[in-house]
Amino acid sequence: MFSAAYRQQTLDLLNRYSFDVVVIGGGITGAGIALDAVSRGMSVALIEMQDFAGGTSSRSTKLVHGGLRYLKQLQVGVVAEVGKERKIVYDNGVHITTPLGMLLPFYKGGEFGPYSTSLGLKMYDTLAGVRKSERRKMLSVKDTLQKEPLLKKDGLLGGGHYVEYRTDDARLTIEVLKKAVELGVVAINYTKVESFIYDEKNTICGVYAVDQVDQTKVAIEAKAVINAAGPWVNEILEYDVKGQSKKDLLLTKGVHIVIDESVFPLHQSIYFDTPDGRMVFAIPREGKTYVGTTDTVYKDNPVHPTATNEDIAYILDAVHFMFPDVDVSFKDIESSWAGVRPLIYEQGKDPSEISRKDEIWTSKSGLLSIAGGKLTGYRKMAENIVDELVKRKEFKHFGQCVTKALSLSGATLLNEENFEAYIAYKADEGVRHGLTKQIGEKLTAKYGSNIDDIFKILRVTKDDFSNRGLPVDLYLQVMYAMQYEMAYAPSDVFVRRTGRLYFDVNSVLKYKGQVISLMADFLGYSEQEKTLRTKELEQLIEDATHFAKEGLYE
Repeated sequence: MFSAAYRQQTLDLLNRYSFDVVVIGGGITGAGIALDAVSRGMSVALIEMQDFAGGTSSRSTKLVHGGLRYLKQLQVGVVAEVGKERKIVYDNGVHITTPLGMLLPFYKGGEFGPYSTSLGLKMYDTLAGVRKSERRKMLSVKDTLQKEPLLKKDGLLGGGHYVEYRTDDARLTIEVLKKAVELGVVAINYTKVESFIYDEKNTICGVYAVDQVDQTKVAIEAKAVINAAGPWVNEILEYDVKGQSKKDLLLTKGVHIVIDESVFPLHQSIYFDTPDGRMVFAIPREGKTYVGTTDTVYKDNPVHPTATNEDIAYILDAVHFMFPDVDVSFKDIESSWAGVRPLIYEQGKDPSEISRKDEIWTSKSGLLSIAGGKLTGYRKMAENIVDELVKRKEFKHFGQCVTKALSLSGATLLNEENFEAYIAYKADEGVRHGLTKQIGEKLTAKYGSNIDDIFKILRVTKDDFSNRGLPVDLYLQVMYAMQYEMAYAPSDVFVRRTGRLYFDVNSVLKYKGQVISLMADFLGYSEQEKTLRTKELEQLIEDATHFAKEGLYE
């Protein structure tokens, strides 16, 4: 069961049964851990206090990348490990990960020159095990400008072209979780840990948690508990009164902005250095261009980080520096997002210099915790922490990690050789169900082999989308999100299941009322709940779009 309509049944299961493992945290790290553990044969429960991917895992640069900039910091091990993981993530989920050509321009007096760029990209290819067809190519000034004419021409010496992988970070998290649930994990969102359960030896043997929707309390018993709460990892450790073992974390904030392609018509993804020595991405996507990120120390509540005036000004300055002919200002920003990274603190280092390597540790109470790491390395991080678990006597009978070749939900029998043909085939099937070919292609590309469940919804609901005043594709996505992806709130749908708040905010503004009404009917919201969820969505829209209001910050 992974339907929002069955929340109470899921809570009952958690309350009734004992598990091998309880995972705290439904971001990409927790989702990966749950999948690794269940695929080895363990019984697993996972709880998340917000929505799945509600924190850092929906607020990244949305790239599965190897961290080229870490070479500059001589973090060779990080580059080698996550570089190899890029291809594994792609192979396991071709519908949510796409190869993306990336251009690294270099300039006279800049951080990179022709030799250092060529050497760095060659090392990157070698460490990451990049296949021959995707290895770096060095470009002349002419070829670099052909790739992207908007680039600053003054002082340009050429560029290096290499391959990264673009993803939807929140959907990647959801597809990992759906696969875990398919294999037997019991997972629920909006359920917050309040305290731990201890045995007579003061060893943790479960958690007490509260459903944030209706305040139902549950006691989840388990042989082991894993703390994968991201920015809240120390908050969870504070509940451990028998064996607290906090880490010195540094939270840093990363901000991205989205601009329509009519204002910023970028054709080629660019990775460039700024005047202050940082690296920034500019990436075209779905008729938009998004740019980021910042890297500043963050000390406020990590639940709702937002972009500040200073954050936006920094990114706009970076755009003006690298793309001087692009006339863009605050009023052109359609949407923005901000995320918080939980980094292992290193004294004397700026946020951008701190390693993104993960760290695993065990408290005296037996609580396993993990912090740090990158989206790209989620699978390997999960493997490492579950390997720690199977060293324990009561877990030694479980086998080795099998996720390296485990297809995610939506990727059944799909690979890079057959995916395009599959999209075309299913788009034709969609036409027979009454969809346009374009909508069929779009939905299949997004949901992969789960498209059959989308078609099933269409067959059952028939003209309900039209009666509700919704476009058929949005209607199907909302229904699928509730029934198959445990989306409970409109913000779950618009932010983490579809990404529309970031890349199609006009559709959110146009159809938010109809979507709220649909969800209220399907999930049985009370009037109070409907009001609460409406206000929650309105606040997220305001946070993401207020820079575009006429005259603001001009």
